[in-house]
Amino acid sequence: MLIEKIKKGLDSTYYLLGVVIAMIIFWAIPYTLLEINILKYQETVKLFENIALILTINKVQEKEIDKKILQIAEKLGIKDILNKYPYQVSGGQKQRCASARAIVNSPKLILADEPTGSLDSKSARQLLEIMEDMNQKMKATILMVTHDPLSASYCSKILFLKDGKIFNRIEKGEKERKEFYNEILDVLALLGGDARDVR
Repeated sequence: MLIEKIKKGLDSTYYLLGVVIAMIIFWAIPYTLLEINILKYQETVKLFENIALILTINKVQEKEIDKKILQIAEKLGIKDILNKYPYQVSGGQKQRCASARAIVNSPKLILADEPTGSLDSKSARQLLEIMEDMNQKMKATILMVTHDPLSASYCSKILFLKDGKIFNRIEKGEKERKEFYNEILDVLALLGGDARDVR
């Protein structure tokens, strides 16, 4: 089993595979911690190489690396900036690059904390559709934390948290996204909450 243990300590530190994780930005197991901050420290490495890192670590052949990166970059709308350095692109473009790196190797588990937070609506939908496709076609498990009802509507199950406790749970089932989105809004209104209560 990939996850040996996950527990919350008194100091809100999370433990996964015996490694302390203070903050998960976008993480794909079992490969590496993938967060936007990593890009800041790799200012001398172009976005293409930032995405290629995970494939290189997993010993994917060079021709396959190029093919995979171009496919995911096309889907996320970053194909035209792959030869730029992190300091040359916007925060949203960096987030799409980090997202590309997290999903380019088709992980079986993705932990995503506000994955669409810095993205415009078009880019957010593109990323959510890719993640939904990974879940449905490749059976990847995705655990997403979000305050956005639209992002939540791409999930199959939603837990609503308030004051650190689960107070409601809904499932998409056979509902269309619009119907599920409206159900999310209804739960928030019924509970007297707002979009910040969605998890």
